[in-house]
Amino acid sequence: MSFTNKPNFILLFMIFSTLIFLTFSLDLSNVSAESPTLDWEEPLSKGRKHVVIRNKVKNKEVLNVHCKSTKDDLGLVHIPWNDTWNFKFHVNLQRTTEYHCHFTWYNGGSHYFSIFKVSRDDTVIGKYPMCVKCIWEVGSDDKSPMCRIPLFEKDKPYCFKWEDGP
Repeated sequence: MSFTNKPNFILLFMIFSTLIFLTFSLDLSNVSAESPTLDWEEPLSKGRKHVVIRNKVKNKEVLNVHCKSTKDDLGLVHIPWNDTWNFKFHVNLQRTTEYHCHFTWYNGGSHYFSIFKVSRDDTVIGKYPMCVKCIWEVGSDDKSPMCRIPLFEKDKPYCFKWEDGP
């Protein structure tokens, strides 16, 4: 196949030159060869959440936790003292996702708390900072027994009272 027609040759030359130019103009030096991984700490999480519950009850008893949302029942779990349990989920498109937990332990009573709610834990300009990994310590303080631990140790924890009702 020969190019006897000059316009075809010019068109082919322009296409080839453009491809070479685009190839060299792309900066691929920082591109990973592997597929991207999900990072639970990235700031704009697209709704991914990771809740961690740490047992810090004062009497060092096993913490019994039963968490559920309107769609998921995570069942009853038993967390030994100073140990953790965690779960992951996505915030729904309507941004109405909430997880409520029932906490009990020996000589500790029966308490309820919303371990995740969008209005507190997933609002960029809210009173409390948004969390992608929401770490909670349970029972270390009688006045405010639910404390969300910030990712940076220099920040103070955000502590709350039980939501047991009136």
